[in-house]
Amino acid sequence: MKTRERAGGVPGPGTPWDEITPGLWMGGHVRTDGHGAVHPVVVTDEFDLVVSLVDLPGHGPRDPRVEHVVAALPDAPLTAEQIATVARLARGAALAVRHGRTTLVRCHAGYNRSGLVVVRTLVELGHDAPSAIALVRRRRSPWALNNPVFEQYLRCGLDVAELLAGPAARP
Repeated sequence: MKTRERAGGVPGPGTPWDEITPGLWMGGHVRTDGHGAVHPVVVTDEFDLVVSLVDLPGHGPRDPRVEHVVAALPDAPLTAEQIATVARLARGAALAVRHGRTTLVRCHAGYNRSGLVVVRTLVELGHDAPSAIALVRRRRSPWALNNPVFEQYLRCGLDVAELLAGPAARP
């Protein structure tokens, strides 16, 4: 397999996913072993709900009983519509966790897009944004949310970020 170090010296994730809080997991479609080789992460039936922010064929979930929500988002500044999607996904993930459903939110490496949705899910569950960001970095990786734009969205609030992104997103 290829070896990979992400832009800016950010190492790839060593685990496929990590539990952030009971029932809420964060991960990616790939993991990197101790030698830097990249390996695919495939979900079978480990979770009740999988939220994928990038869709890679063959990565699962492979069990048809697992609910799979796909919403492709860039690891870049988002439009108002994409920010609204993040908020909607986080509300759904929070509801699933409240009902005892194990939930995985994943993107490519499991750092930025998934971090954005997971932190917002934690806010929906009663955390404040700074403590939720710190929790994600402790439980997933210190490299989680290394996209400063996403951290700004969370610190100012998605509703404010959506309003600010709105005019630029319109033709």
